[in-house]
Amino acid sequence: MTESIQTYIETIGHNARAASRLIGRAETAAKNRALIAIAATLEAEAGFLIAENQKDLAAGRRNGLDSAMLDRLDINEKRVKTMAEGLREIAALPDPVGEITGLTYRPSGIQVGKMRVPLGVIGIIYESRPNVTADAAALCLKSGNACILRGGSEAIHSNKAIAACIRQGLETAGLPADAVQLIETTDRAAVGAMLRLEHAIDVIVPRGGKGLIQRIMEESRIPILKHLDGICHVYIDDRCDPDKAIRIALNAKTQRYGVCNAMETLLIAEGVAPSLLPALAAELRGKGVELRGCPRTRGLIEDCIPATEEDWDTEYLAPILSIRVVADLDAAMDHIARHSSRHTEAIVTEDYGRARRFLREVDSSSVMVNASTRFADGFEYGLGAEIGISTDKLHARGPVGLEGLTTLKFVVLGDGHVRA
Repeated sequence: MTESIQTYIETIGHNARAASRLIGRAETAAKNRALIAIAATLEAEAGFLIAENQKDLAAGRRNGLDSAMLDRLDINEKRVKTMAEGLREIAALPDPVGEITGLTYRPSGIQVGKMRVPLGVIGIIYESRPNVTADAAALCLKSGNACILRGGSEAIHSNKAIAACIRQGLETAGLPADAVQLIETTDRAAVGAMLRLEHAIDVIVPRGGKGLIQRIMEESRIPILKHLDGICHVYIDDRCDPDKAIRIALNAKTQRYGVCNAMETLLIAEGVAPSLLPALAAELRGKGVELRGCPRTRGLIEDCIPATEEDWDTEYLAPILSIRVVADLDAAMDHIARHSSRHTEAIVTEDYGRARRFLREVDSSSVMVNASTRFADGFEYGLGAEIGISTDKLHARGPVGLEGLTTLKFVVLGDGHVRA
């Protein structure tokens, strides 16, 4: 790592720490004004944003990026409008900072409660999607945190343009521009320097592929909010509504393929597999999904590829689905316990008792009854947006929105009280 990169990152960290004190005590009205000003600036500068994005798209085509990656990279007028709408939605959300809960009197006469406070400085390392620059900055701002953003080199021009709009909006609202800083070098050494900045950054949030997240897990000296894989399951119980089951399974797999909350393994009870699986397989194949199954699955549907042990542990992010016929709910939950990445699991059943067992016993960050796994999303959960998904148990779990970017501290209220 060159000394200039190290110095550059340390300067950014120093500025972020100073800005975090100011943004952490900012009034809700000021933060909302900044979010609305940023939204207006993005819309006013849409032509500039699209022109800068074209530079990234042209470079991506020269570098052989595939069509899916280019689509994620693309900024058009609709996507600019969506970014702006997201900022306004976050402005409309309740501000969690400063909320005091659980205030109770103790025998000594003091009152003890907990106050919700910002984490401080959040480092976000992400790939491809330039809209993450706006979404992450907005969530950090509303929750009273400063942030340091490190986007992928493939989106450098787009990210710089969006970051300039963000800083302009912050200044318009009288808040420190350094509350949102973008690392403007594409040198990979900057990521390593950022991961060692434990004196300035309180938490790292990675958003990207498995390789990026594994590198961050190996190198970071800073706590991480992350998920590594999205191996999501849908279990179709033998007391299901068949129409619901087919509709939910199709949506969970085919609504979008390259997302972390898409179903990768279908589990189906042996009592309904003979009647339901052939029809569901036909629907999936009609949408171009390759099916890989256990021996019992292959006995029920034709031209099904044998599933290997590796398949049960694979996040395909593609039109491929693993299928296993299981004896019952307990067998389904055993499979999930062995192979799940603890992201999202769903059961389709009309049996209230089984649904309650599934909710209670399945240990994942989102557990659903009679709903598609595709709902595991911050916007769909009413968080306004999300900075990512956490499958860890400390400190946040599931889609991470405003509350997940805060922590709690004890507060004590007295009136001259002293301990006896």
